[in-house]
Amino acid sequence: MDAMHLVLTDTDLTDCLFSGTFHLDQIRLEGRTTFADPPTGQRWRGILPIRLTRRRTLAEEHHWRAHTLGEDSGWHRPASQDPAHTPDPVDVAALYRQLRKAFEDGKNEPGAADFYYGECEMRRHDPTGTTKGERRLLWGYWLLSGYGLRAARAFTWLLAAMGVTVLLLMGIGLPNHDPATTGTLNGSKISLNTSTPDPALHGGWPQRMTWARTEKATRVAVNSVVFRSSGQNLTTAGTYIEMVSRLLEPTLLALGALAIRGRIKR
Repeated sequence: MDAMHLVLTDTDLTDCLFSGTFHLDQIRLEGRTTFADPPTGQRWRGILPIRLTRRRTLAEEHHWRAHTLGEDSGWHRPASQDPAHTPDPVDVAALYRQLRKAFEDGKNEPGAADFYYGECEMRRHDPTGTTKGERRLLWGYWLLSGYGLRAARAFTWLLAAMGVTVLLLMGIGLPNHDPATTGTLNGSKISLNTSTPDPALHGGWPQRMTWARTEKATRVAVNSVVFRSSGQNLTTAGTYIEMVSRLLEPTLLALGALAIRGRIKR
């Protein structure tokens, strides 16, 4: 079928197969267009709980996943379909890419987000057309932010990273004593003397896990999110912890902002 200049309005495409369509990137979908949904509810993959996010999917992805994971995975496939004719990830990725372009050309970029998600999913599972290094990069992109489309996931990782940073700083990053300034008054002259002790850390965990040290560690973590130095006196380990957090946490914040932008972009 040639989809050039084809306009579909209020169409149910849950079981529609797009494989073999020409000029799919020029199709126009108007009104309430319905696509297939991923399986609902929580499922288990080994010992790991799996809950799929809501998005619009193509029937071809359902068929491939049902063929790969089995019918009990929740993905559906016609019983009469020949397994040899099941599209592979590289074919499904091309379909998602063309539909994404069709939505973007129609100035519906938020609507194209699900097709971008599906395209990245297929590329992540494609061992032939995607290199191992690229698949690992896509896996990390999916894990941290759902390909830059799941803001809640990115902000959850951000809060977790900040929590780990605070705990590490309280445990091994903050010294026992901060620089202290003392002064003496001789007539009308004031003499100030600042003593900077070595950033040493002593004492057991009860002395380290205090509210005062929590406040200092939180200040360091918050400043790291906005890519600023806290100016706190830190141990050698604390300096490296701050350096890592200043690289990782702003990245997670940017991924969360990117996900929000992708859903509201006009």
